[in-house]
Amino acid sequence: MTKEEFKIIYDLYFDNIRSYIYYRSGNEELATDIAQEAFIKVWEKQFDYHPNKTKSLLYKIALDKYITHYRKVKVEAKYLNEVKFNFTEGVSTNSIEYQELKTLYEKTLANLPEKQREVFLMSRLEELTYKEIAERLEIGVKAVEKRMSLALGVLKKAFK
Repeated sequence: MTKEEFKIIYDLYFDNIRSYIYYRSGNEELATDIAQEAFIKVWEKQFDYHPNKTKSLLYKIALDKYITHYRKVKVEAKYLNEVKFNFTEGVSTNSIEYQELKTLYEKTLANLPEKQREVFLMSRLEELTYKEIAERLEIGVKAVEKRMSLALGVLKKAFK
């Protein structure tokens, strides 16, 4: 696909793709991001330009990206709702201290950047390995290690 062909399809379909995702998500910023990602993928893959096929391909890519985003958000919400606290004997059984620790933990967890929180919760709640997390999130193991390290650092600092 040439730059001119790409510019033509971008001018023709960008607003339509963005509107399509906006109607599904209700989030204008997300719709713009996903529409841009769809066009980036078409450009990177250098698909041959066929007017009707390219339009269908863009809609398909955008929908797939939206579904992936939706699933990630859904999983994250599930994790946050399932946070359980299992303190052992070493922790005071005083319910006031427990509530304070629980509140601090929840607050700290909620304030973590989304990517760090997601990795931390997948590791701790689902007990996934870094490799499994990397595969699920489609990122490298080193990225998982970095996010986990940062998340643990924030939590450690909060409980000092």
